[in-house]
Amino acid sequence: GLAPRLRLPSIVLEIVAGIVIGPAALGWVEVDEPIEVLNLIGLAFLLFLAGLEIDFGRLRGPLLRVSALAYVVSFAIAIVVGLGLKAGDLIETPLLVAIILASTSLGVIIPVLKDAGEVSSQFGQLVIAGATIADFSAIFLLSIFFSGEGGTGATIILLASLVLLAVVAYFALLEVERSTRIARELLRLQDTTAQIRVRGAVVLMIAFVALAETLGLEVILGAFAAGAILTLVDRDQEVTHPLFRRKLESVGFGVFIPVFFVTTGLNFDLEALFASTKAVVMIPIFLAALLAVRGIPAMLYRRLVDRRRAAIAGILQATSLPFIVAAAAIGMDLGLLDQAEGAALVAAGLLSVMIFPALGLVLLKRAGMAAPGEPPGDRVADQPTMAM
Repeated sequence: GLAPRLRLPSIVLEIVAGIVIGPAALGWVEVDEPIEVLNLIGLAFLLFLAGLEIDFGRLRGPLLRVSALAYVVSFAIAIVVGLGLKAGDLIETPLLVAIILASTSLGVIIPVLKDAGEVSSQFGQLVIAGATIADFSAIFLLSIFFSGEGGTGATIILLASLVLLAVVAYFALLEVERSTRIARELLRLQDTTAQIRVRGAVVLMIAFVALAETLGLEVILGAFAAGAILTLVDRDQEVTHPLFRRKLESVGFGVFIPVFFVTTGLNFDLEALFASTKAVVMIPIFLAALLAVRGIPAMLYRRLVDRRRAAIAGILQATSLPFIVAAAAIGMDLGLLDQAEGAALVAAGLLSVMIFPALGLVLLKRAGMAAPGEPPGDRVADQPTMAM
């Protein structure tokens, strides 16, 4: 707000603040057990709210087919890039790096689309669909290949168990939601000190985080699944409880999620990053890889929007940080990434949220952003016709 021309997501400042006050710089704060607990809650809330952002109503028809095809191409490019980095002796686990490179920060690009008035346009819906598929797929693939203790086959069985329990929870909650008596009580208590809907949502998140932990899966999958379930069940929020999701965002982004990003800064190993030329060289390489992996497949979007907007979509989709931070931490805990690789990935993610959203917004302004209530993605004169 004090520097309106400097368009930086708050998470960048939070991570930088953690680096400054942490052991890497001033040494005022170290990660102890209470901070670690709050850090875990912040990570769970971040993925829970990411699951809550999914609009399943938009994931259908040509939009779903094009977005899904683009992600398949994106992941294939990521595999090639990962193998190339492995051949160059820059990384040790190409599959993990490929999964990280193919991710997109849905929570970062949605505010950019809102600022541009593009959320409701076909272009905005296409970018959101692509980011949603990338987010979900990245979490799913990370859980399959780098979670559980019995190998990939056993992990798939555990994932199937989690999905089955999620389906059971969905139908159970749906029946509860349809109960007139319960609905009446929820309406009565939702804005009192009971805050019953918020409490219920947090219980659902904790239950699935604990369930994922019990099954030997990553907690981020459980939190994401809880958010997705709530999205599917809660279809009438605009009518009976329009403030519910805003309250959840207030709890998450106002309290716990900043702790996660500040703790990321506290754990950021500047010494490992600058200890060798190789580590420093990896930062621009990873940044360029993010742009290539997520940007090139966006050219498939020309089936739905014009070429310029497809290119802008690719730039926006190359923005990734929250998943990079979470996956890098998991990789370092498992010994699949060393400190230099993890720090370089997080640094590249930081640069991506500093550069790509701002660049995308500038290009959108030049392309002609939407007037209030007008979706420019639907008024492009030379927009190609979908032929799938």
